[in-house]
Amino acid sequence: MRRFFSQFKFFGIVLGIISIIIIYFIYNALKPQKRLPIYQPNMVNPELVDSTLHDTKKYHTIADFMLTNQNGETITEQSYENSIYIADFFFTTCPSICPIMTKNMANIQEQILNDDEVMLLSHSVTPKIDSVEQLKKYAIEKGVIDAKWNLVTGDKKQIYELARKSYLAVKNDGDGGPFDMIHTENFILVDKERRIRGFYDGTNEEEIKELLEDLSILKASYQKS
Repeated sequence: MRRFFSQFKFFGIVLGIISIIIIYFIYNALKPQKRLPIYQPNMVNPELVDSTLHDTKKYHTIADFMLTNQNGETITEQSYENSIYIADFFFTTCPSICPIMTKNMANIQEQILNDDEVMLLSHSVTPKIDSVEQLKKYAIEKGVIDAKWNLVTGDKKQIYELARKSYLAVKNDGDGGPFDMIHTENFILVDKERRIRGFYDGTNEEEIKELLEDLSILKASYQKS
């Protein structure tokens, strides 16, 4: 009799484990999967969008660009072809949010170091100050790995137009004139089709975690297609 109940107990344990596994797979199958939006200008706070784009509801992509990185190399949209990337706007002499943003971007760099699909792009908003030499010095100080992360300088009007009309990232208006100054904590997730898939506070560690989770979701979407 004792042997019978012992066998029954073993059977019950096995059945319980199998039931837990089945419930787990059913739960995951029924759980709604997060889908990343494709951001259009009309979906974003109007203060962050150039007035000419307020009514744009589809087909928004990052415009072509030509800038120069920390090694004096020309960086264009072609440099990011077939890549997912994370973009931001900073300046090397910033004493407030930029050091935090750069530290968090460096942490992201560590996470994507061996990932050929993902790159980083940081635009200087004070390009006259941030020469190639200044960017190189900053890159060395902050542990920038050239193959993963471009710090770019160039024509101020082009950079400011990218910020307002492409990345929809800053409240400050202006056309990049000598007294214009943009400053934003936004990190922007861009897909392989140059579409915006997410905005994140680059000074907030919880939002950085969300960015990395969304990055995994975005990568998985290409594996399925």
